[in-house]
Formats: sequence, structure tokens, C-alpha cells
Amino acid sequence: MTQQALLVIDVQNGMFQEGNAVYNGDQLLHHVNELLAKARSKNIPVIYVQHQEAAGEPLEYGTRDWEIHPDIAPAPDDIIIHKKTPDSFLHTPLDEELKKLGIEHVILTGIQSDLCVDTTCRRAFSMGYKVTLASDAHSTWGHEDMTAAQIIRHHNEVLRWFARVCPSEEIVF
Repeated sequence: MTQQALLVIDVQNGMFQEGNAVYNGDQLLHHVNELLAKARSKNIPVIYVQHQEAAGEPLEYGTRDWEIHPDIAPAPDDIIIHKKTPDSFLHTPLDEELKKLGIEHVILTGIQSDLCVDTTCRRAFSMGYKVTLASDAHSTWGHEDMTAAQIIRHHNEVLRWFARVCPSEEIVF
């Protein structure tokens, strides 16, 4: 059987600010928690990817907003990768950690559908990983041209070229 890992991308406190919270944040946390429980019950590695920005920016290293959301807190054996770009592989030890664990298949969840999730999905595919995207476990914010729901739907469609895209309940570890 192919070795799998669950990646939780940028689900940090700063993404849940009152008045500017990520779309359907409670639902996102619920689905990520379901996947975490399933992965941990089968001893599947869990890797958190945590975005960090420069001093004075919203996700400044070490601040409360930078911390992983407490509702999906890492377990002691989980791996945490810090990144500074939308690509979870660029200038990080993610690929090295996956190779050490013998991982061939990554299951992606997290924030932001149209940036970090999209970029990491495409990069993982290009690096030869099998990729599954949990269609109901990633989110973003809307903007003047598209609502968050439209962006999520669009990325679920487009990323089918790079990943199996399915709801969390269909993901089997």
C-alpha cells in the first residue's frame, strides 16, 4: 500500500479574525479534525505547514496569529514545517521529511484555496507525489470578482488535473 501523509496547510489563528475570518471556518475546522482523527487512528503521519511573515505582518513568527489554530492542535509526533511562500516545498524541508517517511501520497487540507493549497497541490504533483485534495477541507476569502464559495468550487474543478478531489468522508487512510 502507498504510504500517505496528511498535510494541514496554514490553519492558523490569524485566518479566523473576527470580521475577516476565512469562509466557513467552523466547517473547515470540523473537516480537518475528522481527517486528523482518521489519520491518527491509522498511524498516518500528520504534517502541519505554518506560514510566517516578516515582523509587523499579520502572521509574524511567534505571535498568537501565527500559531496553529487550537481546535486542530498538533500532537507530539506531528511534524511542523515553516514556510514563507505559497509553495509548501520551496525553501522548506517538506520534501525531505516526506522522503524520510517513505511518503508517496499526500492528502491536502487548509488555507488558502487559491494560493497555498493550489500551489502546494500543483508542486506535489510535479514532484511525483500522488495527491488527494479534500474538497470540503480547504478555504479562502472572496474578493470583488468572486465569492469564496466560487473560488473553492473553481479550484476543486481545476485541481482535478493534479489531484483526486473528493469530500473528506470519502478519504480512506
